[in-house]
Amino acid sequence: APLLARVSGLSTTLAEAIVARRDAGGPFASRRELLQVSRLGERTFEQCAGFLRIPQGSEPLDASSVHPEAYDVAKKIVAACGRDVRALMGLPTVRDIIAELEKPGRDPRPGFRTASFADGIDDLKDLKPGMTLEGTVSNVAAFGAFVDIGVHQDGLVHVSQLADRFVKDPHEIVKAGDVVKVRVVDVDIPRKRIALTMRKETGDTAPPRAPARDDSNTPRRRSPPPQKKPKKQPEKAPPQSMGALGAALADALKKK
Repeated sequence: APLLARVSGLSTTLAEAIVARRDAGGPFASRRELLQVSRLGERTFEQCAGFLRIPQGSEPLDASSVHPEAYDVAKKIVAACGRDVRALMGLPTVRDIIAELEKPGRDPRPGFRTASFADGIDDLKDLKPGMTLEGTVSNVAAFGAFVDIGVHQDGLVHVSQLADRFVKDPHEIVKAGDVVKVRVVDVDIPRKRIALTMRKETGDTAPPRAPARDDSNTPRRRSPPPQKKPKKQPEKAPPQSMGALGAALADALKKK
């Protein structure tokens, strides 16, 4: 019932009612029998019918993802082929109906890959610097990515350790759910912290630097010309004071 409650149009109460009806009356023979469930009306049936499949029922199309509203189209296609619908064995389009008839009972979900945790590595104490492990990215933040490596404590790959080049945004490299290879850099057991890296194992441990800024096309500011210091005027020697004898001698010379 918990899984059934996730189907479009179904609530927890309706899911439990469907399970109770199946347990009491046996397997459903067709999708239309879902309408016999208490509080499951036509509108709810339209929403959930395409997701609920009835294998080995009275209607072959009930085992497919073709919605009951498209049964007439599907049957016309089958009739045009001159074959039984069970021999040929969705979305309400002709192309999707044909695809469903080609692959009966297919799982529409995409492939899902999970990380393969290392055997014997299930606790912080089992980790050693230098170990290479496989993990799943559980969260991505501005400062790096958290990776689940199977020790009940996610490790942190700092943004500077995500790649062998400068990374501005961690979302450019990883996203939640990605399966990645990491190497253990440091383990702090008392604080329950694990430092990881996704960079290649080299002797250079310095983080990549940001690319150099290209200022070739940027106009340079001209520095102002140096200001000339004003020349100092020579100081005039103060006139020496003339005595009374000197003044008299000067007057005598003028009269001559």
